[in-house]
Amino acid sequence: MKTGRSCRTSTISTAGNWDSRQTPPSRSPVPTRCSRLAAAREMATDSAGAPTSIAESRGTLPSLRQTVNRAHSSAFQDAAPQSSSSPTARTLTRARPPAASPTGCSSTAAPGEIASLDAVAYSPRMTYDLRSVSLPRLGSRALAFLVTLLENRFVGPTLIEKLKRDAGITRLRTLDIAEPPTYFPTHSSEDPGIPALAQVDPDDSPYSDQPSAPPPPRGFQFPGAEQYIAAFRSGRITPRDIAQNFVTQWQASDAHDRPLRAFIAVRADDLAAQADASTVRWKAGKPLGPWDGVPIAVKDELHAIGYPLTVGTRLLGGAPSAMDATVVARMRAAGALIVGKANMHEIGINITGLNPHYGTTRNPYDDAYHTGGSSSGPATAVASGLVPVAIGADGGGSIRIPAAFCGLVGIKPTFGRVSAHGAATLVWSVAHLGPIAGTVRDCAAAYALMAGEDPLDPTSRAHPSVALDVAVPGSLRGIRMGVYWPWFRHASKDVVERCEAMVREFSRLGATLIEVDIPELDLERVAHVAAITGEIAAAMALHHPARRTEFSLDTRTNLAIARSFSAAELVTAARVRTRAMTHWKAAFRDVHIIITPATGQVAPRINPAALVRGESDLSMTTEVMRFAFPPNLTGHPAISFPAGYDASGLPIGLQVIGRPWSERLLFRVAAMAEQLVDRRKPKRWYPLLDA
Repeated sequence: MKTGRSCRTSTISTAGNWDSRQTPPSRSPVPTRCSRLAAAREMATDSAGAPTSIAESRGTLPSLRQTVNRAHSSAFQDAAPQSSSSPTARTLTRARPPAASPTGCSSTAAPGEIASLDAVAYSPRMTYDLRSVSLPRLGSRALAFLVTLLENRFVGPTLIEKLKRDAGITRLRTLDIAEPPTYFPTHSSEDPGIPALAQVDPDDSPYSDQPSAPPPPRGFQFPGAEQYIAAFRSGRITPRDIAQNFVTQWQASDAHDRPLRAFIAVRADDLAAQADASTVRWKAGKPLGPWDGVPIAVKDELHAIGYPLTVGTRLLGGAPSAMDATVVARMRAAGALIVGKANMHEIGINITGLNPHYGTTRNPYDDAYHTGGSSSGPATAVASGLVPVAIGADGGGSIRIPAAFCGLVGIKPTFGRVSAHGAATLVWSVAHLGPIAGTVRDCAAAYALMAGEDPLDPTSRAHPSVALDVAVPGSLRGIRMGVYWPWFRHASKDVVERCEAMVREFSRLGATLIEVDIPELDLERVAHVAAITGEIAAAMALHHPARRTEFSLDTRTNLAIARSFSAAELVTAARVRTRAMTHWKAAFRDVHIIITPATGQVAPRINPAALVRGESDLSMTTEVMRFAFPPNLTGHPAISFPAGYDASGLPIGLQVIGRPWSERLLFRVAAMAEQLVDRRKPKRWYPLLDA
């Protein structure tokens, strides 16, 4: 069970209390996100009380709707097919935006007003501005030296300033931008900035209300909730058996010379009690529903009764939680077995899952590689067969990245679709909760149960209604898919080839491919960095720098830089969000969805020397996050699902970004893709139904 000299390992508590080695001398409770949201939302209004969020500025909506409809009728028309060298030449058309102004891209709005889409001038072909970076990978020793410099009150400010300038972040101080700030990326149920697109054929509509069971995925079958329920109904196995099998298999997964470390904590007695109650219900013929007895994991970023909330740290999470997060409570009320708290990258501030405190999670497809993060434990638990579904959190790809690296399905819903009540106070404006699952059907079913308005979360929304039809239509006719090719192809060779092959399949099945432009992606990157790291720094202000040595080295690096953001920089980042939401509305004028790879590369290899103290690899982080951050900044829904594998067998994911509230369509596209990929069995597999 050992992972290194300074690595805490999870153990089973048979006495009803959570137990872990090397318990720190003192821990601080973790406040929840929603306890501060009311105050935060007050900041999102101007002095006259007018909301600055695009979706909430209702007074300007009629004129905006008229403007968009006018622009839509004249600005978009099909271009001649591209050359045959394009992989989608026969079906690719191009959305022609309005003529550009001499300044390229601009948008103006009076304070408290929405920028009209007609006020955004686009060149016919935008200059793609995201760049790969080449920075040294810092091992533990070099990183420790860097941290010492960053935290030094004499040297630190100068060094931090240089790092921010090199990353382009200092632009936030001098950016001439007219838009007002948007603090929460909320969207109305029928966004007036995006005209409705008629479906070509109602029978093939992706919004069809005709339920039908899709065929099973190709290749390896990840056992899902339906298989568990069928086994319980037949009497072949009971929830009590599943709980016992889970404990045995979880221990086996960590007894390996390369432990998976999917879980921070498991309370075996609590799990047994849940399973016994479920078994009684099944024997009485009164199950609570299609989740009764199905095991699920919960990322240690959410409250779950009886478990401390550590968010992957050593210094947080003293007393066991007395409450469930709303999403956990909804799954528990449906009978799901909460098997334990899943591992994560410390305070969710990076994307590998490297955690010196509880052990680094490993990829079940190849345990020499990372799982991805920050929802690393949930992905490892699902991909290894320990659970069919896990609850994750996504502030910058933290659901979609590990789903892609582990060959799974993961969705980041529309901002406000899923309640954040009971989640740790880490980030407010970019975080989304959602499921990671082995199949589209399980992911959709878990999402449908989690989603919906919650009076305990003032950002949650109830509209439109949540639907669960993930049946696969006979074709993709009627679905208009947007592709921004310079962005799409900015990835490794294997990723681009596999994702382009999937796009060709979508085209063959009837989808119309439309080339779109998305301007200022690099500015969106800067705004997202400021938003997520600034909010995490604020959340950790009570603990850093006073107890900074209890954080890992890469966390200390990020927090040292994040603490330097000024109020002016953060407000400008919120104004960039307003502009970004306008740009994405324009991109969605003529398409239902926009397709990208899920990540710019496959899972990175684990550096054994970094397991104890950590490392920093900003070049790799940039590649991995290239496609993940925009939906977090703008609040759009996005899903990652398998697109295939590279030459060494590592999974590759495809991402589909949708219009606000279009999760149903995202699931239907993912369900179609599920029929196009021969899924492979992970090398590290710990099944519960056939244990």
